[in-house]
Amino acid sequence: MARKKPNAPKQITNRRARFDYELGDSLVVGVELTGAETKALRMGHGQLRGAYVTVKQEELFLINAAINGTSGVPIEESEQTRARKLLAKRREIAALIAAKQQGQTIVPLELLTGGRYIKLRISVGRGKKLYDKRQTLKARDENRSINAVLKSQR
Repeated sequence: MARKKPNAPKQITNRRARFDYELGDSLVVGVELTGAETKALRMGHGQLRGAYVTVKQEELFLINAAINGTSGVPIEESEQTRARKLLAKRREIAALIAAKQQGQTIVPLELLTGGRYIKLRISVGRGKKLYDKRQTLKARDENRSINAVLKSQR
């Protein structure tokens, strides 16, 4: 009998985060989810665009992250973007609160669905100004053109 291959974990990332923010070190925290939300995320039906992390009463919450259900996994429309509690150690939460008080933002980067538990990679960052974003675009275009020239010379 042929051995069944395990499904590759679905990649759910926040692609705008690295463009809009100057990010520091990342931290992996747990997410409090329902069973239907867990199943939907393992199938790749989640989105982090526009999501952010806030602090309420010394606890972390993921706000505005969308988890869409399918026909087999029904999730009510009001529950798709609800606030979800993040699970981290007290020391990590205290460090994030201190960074938040200094004017930095806690940005969700990606949902990790590969292991037994679903985790969220977050990072503390400072918002980029418009001219910083232009420099990022310029550097990306230069790298693209250099790689194209190198590829054509092979």
